[in-house]
Amino acid sequence: MIGRITGILLEKTPPVVCIDVGGVGYEIDVPMSTLYDLPENGARVTLFTHLAVREDAHTLYGFLSNKERMAFRSLIKVTGIGARTALAVLSGMTVEELALAITQQETGRLTRVPGIGKKTAERLLLELKGKLGADLPASPGVQANGRDDILNALLSLGYSSSESTSAMKKLPPDVDVAEGIRLALKSLSRA
Repeated sequence: MIGRITGILLEKTPPVVCIDVGGVGYEIDVPMSTLYDLPENGARVTLFTHLAVREDAHTLYGFLSNKERMAFRSLIKVTGIGARTALAVLSGMTVEELALAITQQETGRLTRVPGIGKKTAERLLLELKGKLGADLPASPGVQANGRDDILNALLSLGYSSSESTSAMKKLPPDVDVAEGIRLALKSLSRA
């Protein structure tokens, strides 16, 4: 199995990147989160990979971190979740957000990912409970329920999951919900 690739980034054609390794160009499917964090073409890059072998294709999937690859592998083990859907989940939320959704059993966060309906979200939560997010540390600062209220408020105002999470990371410890929303909106308006 190909576990990691290091080489020169030749091109980015979402959702595929091409990496030159010793004169051989490897086409690798990546989640959008990885694609956005890649350097410019011509730069040296290392991706953790997962090789999927099917009857009609050998497909290489790449991730910037091992935790993303492990989350991908956990996702594709769930009944009815293929590699494309797993990439969509990792494109729509970070591994930490996914782990938090699983720990708190929140179908709403998962159904915001294109291609994930309520039944699929429930299956994901059921099959990944205790496997992904079990080692998630308790977040300092805002209490879990207050944190959820702030996140839901930002999402209902039309901000993306990544924008909302980024703004929430900047909140001071022990902020109440109303003040947290105000500070997060202020932070988002500057960005």
